[in-house]
Amino acid sequence: MRIENKIAIVTGASSGIGKEFSKKLVSKGAIVFGLARRLNKLKLIQEEIGNKFIPVEMDITIPDEIEKWVNSTFSEDYLPHILINNAGLGYFGNVDELSVNDWNTMINTNLNGVFYLTRKIVPLMKINSDHCHIFNIASVAGLLGNPQISGYNATKFGLRGFSEALFKELRFDNIKVTTMFPGSIATEFFNTADGSGTHPNMLQAKDVADTLIHILETPNNFLINEITLRPLNPKNPDTK
Repeated sequence: MRIENKIAIVTGASSGIGKEFSKKLVSKGAIVFGLARRLNKLKLIQEEIGNKFIPVEMDITIPDEIEKWVNSTFSEDYLPHILINNAGLGYFGNVDELSVNDWNTMINTNLNGVFYLTRKIVPLMKINSDHCHIFNIASVAGLLGNPQISGYNATKFGLRGFSEALFKELRFDNIKVTTMFPGSIATEFFNTADGSGTHPNMLQAKDVADTLIHILETPNNFLINEITLRPLNPKNPDTK
């Protein structure tokens, strides 16, 4: 895909890899609708990278709001080419300590939100004469279960299944589907989810974004449907 002048949607765009995805796409000439709940942060990103980044205050767990925004933004004359389902969160703890509210919040954001937006964007991509691409940002937690992240595991395993089915549904409509499984990335996720903080050996958000751009720019009939990204040495260099 040639990214210049393509229309992209990025969820969770206010920070972390969502912000980096948006910056890289704009630098390639794309128009990017950045969705997040924190409008003030989105506006700061727009000030930084320009008006090709369009802030959209959105809670992806509310399907009516998604439908209203999609219907008012896109039409047969203005169609999206790229959807990056990046928004996600995690709460860590033993299964008997995990609250119902935390479980439901993860399910609603990491799975339901992806479905709510994807189901409204796919029909528009199907009528787009250009090739289109959907990215679902999972995690290595979607490949391997570990103690104290059972809820997060469940959502990311579910996202992998959803993505594989979606890729098989859409491949003959000229719509690629790629699932990314990153390991630990140096973002605020690790400052909030488990309190462990970040360190220099984690993946860097800009490198993850570069990888996404590389996949987007592959030839139209070339599909990378799954890719795992890990730090070669994941250990904190300050740990003795």
